[in-house]
Amino acid sequence: MLDDPKWELAILATVQGFYEKLLQDSVGGEVPVPAGLEAVSLQGDGDVLQTLSSMHRWLRLLDMAITPAMLRRALTPDTDAEIAEAMLRYFTRKKDHSDVNRDRTDLVATFLYRHPRVPGQWERRGYGLDGSLPLSPFEIALIEILADADVPALSEEQTQLLRQFDRLRDEAESFRDLNALLESGIILRVRELKQFFGESFYHPSVLATIAPYNTAFGRRFDELFMQAAGEIKSFAHALEEQGGSILGNVDGVDVTVEHVAALQESELLRIDYGIALEKFRRVSKLKKTLEQYPPIRLAPTRVRPPVPPRASGAAAPVSPMSRLVLDLPTMRAAVTPQQISTEESKLLRVEESIRVFVRVADPKFRHVVPMRFFNLILTPAEADAYCAQHMDEGDANAEAARALLRPVATTARMTTELEELKRAENSPSLWKLHADSLAVLLVIARTVNETAERALVRARQHGATARAEAIQSSVRKLQECSDLIEKTLSTPPPPKAARAGSAK
Repeated sequence: MLDDPKWELAILATVQGFYEKLLQDSVGGEVPVPAGLEAVSLQGDGDVLQTLSSMHRWLRLLDMAITPAMLRRALTPDTDAEIAEAMLRYFTRKKDHSDVNRDRTDLVATFLYRHPRVPGQWERRGYGLDGSLPLSPFEIALIEILADADVPALSEEQTQLLRQFDRLRDEAESFRDLNALLESGIILRVRELKQFFGESFYHPSVLATIAPYNTAFGRRFDELFMQAAGEIKSFAHALEEQGGSILGNVDGVDVTVEHVAALQESELLRIDYGIALEKFRRVSKLKKTLEQYPPIRLAPTRVRPPVPPRASGAAAPVSPMSRLVLDLPTMRAAVTPQQISTEESKLLRVEESIRVFVRVADPKFRHVVPMRFFNLILTPAEADAYCAQHMDEGDANAEAARALLRPVATTARMTTELEELKRAENSPSLWKLHADSLAVLLVIARTVNETAERALVRARQHGATARAEAIQSSVRKLQECSDLIEKTLSTPPPPKAARAGSAK
């Protein structure tokens, strides 16, 4: 369970909304929602823990109705990444290690990899926590998304097994026809490998390794299947022109032109692989039969898989929510010590992540720290501070270094939350929670500024002009970020028509 019940409820409410929409499309009508779990009720100030208990029971019931195949169909390029991330958090925290839950998690993680928020953001690589193993931006993103998840650590054996996916990916890319791929047994081998990880399957390192493999394998499988189906249809078309109707015999059953005409390749690729595997094998066997005993002497035409059109410049959907201008002074006054403590823990993790990157990165590029949505640019003094070895000493240099660490981490957290806020406009509950987090960060930023100002005064008193300028620069960036947040939260949203026009 998460430390913040409201945050957990917002995540579950997002999953509930997605599930209900999916079921409505399936049954062709409204899905009755238990009392107290309606969207309007969830916005109230009722008993959060009681609502959470009811929500967990309701989602367990919905889980029984949602199959991985339904989830695969529902996850389209238009699906909001905020929804996918909420589902990933939900699946990883369920403590359900069944094949179905693992498959769902597998699908959502792969969806996030295939559809990054920023095109190309997974291509740059960072550095591992030990300074040698590469830590991909996608894994960094998963670590942030699943920061509160209680996931078992990877054993040395499991870490070694992860390295097999590079070899398996190369093997998948090497197949030149569908029959060779299916007969290789690679699908079963990978599934057994995933099962071997057990509870550790939900570890960010495992998901960050499997998602790129799934993407590469899925792309190659689709190409080979579409190629095989296209060649079979070419055989069928040529046979039909000459008056024939039976292409071949598969498992004792004659395959006719009509059977091939009814073949819907795109539909087969969207259903669950476990269900469709036998259908794929039949297509592969028919293609092999036709190659050995063609019904007519006509070279089949190689058909390239169709490339689905990609929307260019499509307008983003206008948010249905109508958010109010927030009362920031009241929000600041309502911040609790528990919220401060939770945020301080996150800031410590951000500091450690930046420290690891700066210390192992190429000195020429250590000032550009890849974050989830942006690159964090450090000044030379800030980068040096994150490389400092003895931060607990009482001299002026150590004090100045400490005064630089927290403003940088706070600015990074605030920028991340601000980006999350922008992306949560379709989810009022999540939008409000990100706004609450920003209010907590504004309170912390004030304290950080006061501490840095004291260090700045002492640096000036000792004539350390360079240290004073470095601290002042960091404080200025933090203040600019705070001002931007206050303006964002205090400014009314533009009218819907204006938002729609700007999205074009």
